[in-house]
Amino acid sequence: MSQPQDADARRMVKPVICYPVHTLPEPDMELYSSARATLTKVAEYIAPARDAVTFNVKAGQFFRIRSVEGSQVGDLNLWNANDLTERFYSGKTRALHGTHITTGQRMWSSFPALRPMATITHDTLGWYGIDDFGGSVHDVIGTRCDPYTHALLAGGQYHNCCHSNLTRAVAAHLGVPAAQAEPLVHDVLNVFMCTGFTRDTGQYFMKSSPVRPGDYLEFFAEIDLLGALSACPGGDCSSEHSSDVASSYPLLVEVFDAGEGALEGWRAPAPNLYDGGHGL
Repeated sequence: MSQPQDADARRMVKPVICYPVHTLPEPDMELYSSARATLTKVAEYIAPARDAVTFNVKAGQFFRIRSVEGSQVGDLNLWNANDLTERFYSGKTRALHGTHITTGQRMWSSFPALRPMATITHDTLGWYGIDDFGGSVHDVIGTRCDPYTHALLAGGQYHNCCHSNLTRAVAAHLGVPAAQAEPLVHDVLNVFMCTGFTRDTGQYFMKSSPVRPGDYLEFFAEIDLLGALSACPGGDCSSEHSSDVASSYPLLVEVFDAGEGALEGWRAPAPNLYDGGHGL
């Protein structure tokens, strides 16, 4: 295909940030930091290898996802515990913060609430940055490994994809059939996963995660949360997922209370102020 005469000029047009975030309400990281010094663990949950677990976190609590036995990535879903129609919105989180998120950035909820669900308060992999391949950790790019794409690309039936793991966990938590739970499962935060886009073809890639036992990603719950975490069958995602070939390890979820008075002045964020009229 021939190029127009001004092809190079068109390519040289400078990009514009779609959503300037200088007007976003900023989390009070100083308050969260001081509260972190008062934390007491009150609950813990294990996502077994190639399986998932659900957990509850109250507004004002902290929670951590921790590597405990080996290099392992996890797929995280969050819902408003009091209204499961409000759930994590990975696409809007990506539009506001970028392809990967870390300390001081937030997981935003779906329309019409569009508010912070959780704020990242500590990231032991925050040092990683962006590598020479364009890879980074904790992505809001990938959707989650699922049995439908597996059947499309590889054929056969595989039931330990993160989508299926999350579906089983939510079904068990709610006491409903899988078919009723599955529509609640949504695009994830890929915790510890190292990903990016190839520069030649623009394809989504994964590479060996830099996570090691003891590393964790910590969040502050801005609202009451129901969470579900799958320990991905791909393990550290250095080679493949949606199979039992990779070494896979459990992940630990820990929930913490802050000390009395440590969060004085904090308030849970209200739902979005748009009136819902849509011009009608």
